Amino acid sequence: MAPRDFATRLTRRAARAGLFPNDELVEQLDMFYALLTRWNQKINLTSLANPDEAIDRLILEPLAAVRFVPAGVSAMMDIGSGGGSPAIPMKLVSPKVALTMVEVKARKSAFLREATRHLKLAQTVVETARVEELLTRSDMHESFDVITMRAVRVELRMLQTLQAFVRPGGRVLLFRGPSGPDAPAVVMPPLQWVETQPLLDTLQSRLTVLSKVPVGNAIVPRGTKELN
Repeated sequence: MAPRDFATRLTRRAARAGLFPNDELVEQLDMFYALLTRWNQKINLTSLANPDEAIDRLILEPLAAVRFVPAGVSAMMDIGSGGGSPAIPMKLVSPKVALTMVEVKARKSAFLREATRHLKLAQTVVETARVEELLTRSDMHESFDVITMRAVRVELRMLQTLQAFVRPGGRVLLFRGPSGPDAPAVVMPPLQWVETQPLLDTLQSRLTVLSKVPVGNAIVPRGTKELN
């Protein structure tokens, strides 16, 4: 896709979603998408078969999710970063936020490092590891204000792992499809469900927001079940 075609398509689809990226951000997103397209020809990073769906999923979803990131955030972690979405578009919107991308596959990690260099992303680190392996890193415990992840399923074990990296008062943002309950049944203290909001109508996608609170202050929202 030519740069002008991409910019036109992106801004048109963004406007339909109520999003209005400025020219600088559109140019950076174009660079990211072009790099992703080139690498995708060599290794399977993500599906780009439908350009409109790719733009919606890989770029507009992250831009729509930025409004759920609280002001004053200084550090963010993305789990299973793969092709760099949602992490890189969100980083481009908030360049001062330190970003750690976690990706277990070495070739995908190589792409993430190349994207970091190509886009000149400051304070950005790629960890080639399973997120569970990072539990041994005491310097990473409760070090992040926000954790993002594309969640096919919301599993208790994964949430228990993620909460170790979130600061008290921090958030976990789960990018989800249209199926499944709004309030995941597996959420347990110190995490609690805050809300689930629609992201893009075209994809019927949703964002589930969890917050980390002290165990003594945790409240089980109506409709959420605890596991015994």
